[in-house]
Formats: sequence, structure tokens, C-alpha cells
Amino acid sequence: MAGSGWLALRTMPGLGWVRGSGPAVLRRLQDAAVVWPGFLSGVEEETLTRELEPELRRCRYEFDHWDAAIHGFRETEKSRWSEASRAILQRVQAAAFGPGQTLLSSVHVLDLEPRGYIKPHVDSIKFCRTTIAGLSLLSTSVMRLVHTQEPGEWLELLLEPCSLYILRDSARYDFSHEIFRDEESFFGKLRVPRGRRISVICRSLPEGVGPEEPGQPPPAC
Repeated sequence: MAGSGWLALRTMPGLGWVRGSGPAVLRRLQDAAVVWPGFLSGVEEETLTRELEPELRRCRYEFDHWDAAIHGFRETEKSRWSEASRAILQRVQAAAFGPGQTLLSSVHVLDLEPRGYIKPHVDSIKFCRTTIAGLSLLSTSVMRLVHTQEPGEWLELLLEPCSLYILRDSARYDFSHEIFRDEESFFGKLRVPRGRRISVICRSLPEGVGPEEPGQPPPAC
């Protein structure tokens, strides 16, 4: 669990979805690490989940990720969506990405089982450029960001179901990120029980990669 200090930052309407090691890191990342609670309606969450379930059921949960960063997961890349889901993803694009940014055509879908977790890592620039935007489905989780050179600088994001998180620029390049395992899942003093969590992740196009090319290794199905 992170240090005992507590600072909350108003991100979108509401208070307390972001906490950090001090006011300097909160100011520094206020536009680079953003949480948007309630971005989806319950109906929209159900729409995405219902569409993803048949594809995810064809995969098995894995416990040895190709770079050892994820434990207890299954994943897929998805480029074909229903009209209703495309409308949701277009809202994500409008909210998280600038007009000059090109997105990978495939959307990364990551399904963590209740005991699954993501270890601290920085996504390679081979797989994504400046911006990552993820929708959280099914379970609340805590994401922790830690500066790669100054580990005393950290930020935690409370990711409730139907929320959108955005990591860009310094939060994307200078901080590792992780999702806590259930027994370590606290947001300050608040216990945040972890269940199964699906994240739907849109990414800006890596330099030198065409829009139709995959932005990461093949999914573990």
C-alpha cells in the first residue's frame, strides 16, 4: 500500500478519485493522469460486456505473460464492433485524444480474473505513443503510478466500473503503472475489494506503425 499521506484532487465532477504523494505531483499530473467517473451508463457497460463475453470465453486465463507484467488474465485485440459499441468508443476518442492524434484501429481488451493483477511497468513506445485511455468494467480497482527515477513520487487512481482513465505524456512515459491484487487493494485507508475486471483500452498510434498494424504481441488465447 502507498504511504500514509493523503491528498485528493478534483479531476472531473466529483472528488477523490486521485490521490498522491504530495501537491507537486498532483499539479504535475493533473492533466496527464485523469479519472472520469461515470463516463459510461450502466446500459453502456452492459452493451460492451455482452459484446465481449463470447470472444473472451474463447480464451483461457493465463498466469505467465510474455513480459511477466500480468498475472491471471486473458486478452484480445478487437477491431470490429457493433454500432452501439462504436458510438461509445467514439466518445472515448473525443474525450481522450487530440484532433491530430491517430488511434490504433484495434482496441486492446484485458480481462483480469478476481485474483489477477498487473505488475509495475511502463508500456513500450513500440505498442503505444503518447496516450492510453481505458474503460473499466465490472469491478472497482486501484491503479498506482510511480515515477521511474523518483519512487517517492506516486499517484493512485480509483477506477470504478463505468469510469474512464486517461494516461498521457509524463504519466505515460515517466511513471510505471500497476493494478493491485485483491489483498493489496486499498485506496488510502479505504479497502477496495477486487473482482473480475475488464478494461477496454484505446491507444494512440506508435511512431512508424500503420493504423491497421497490431500495437502489441498477439493476444494470449
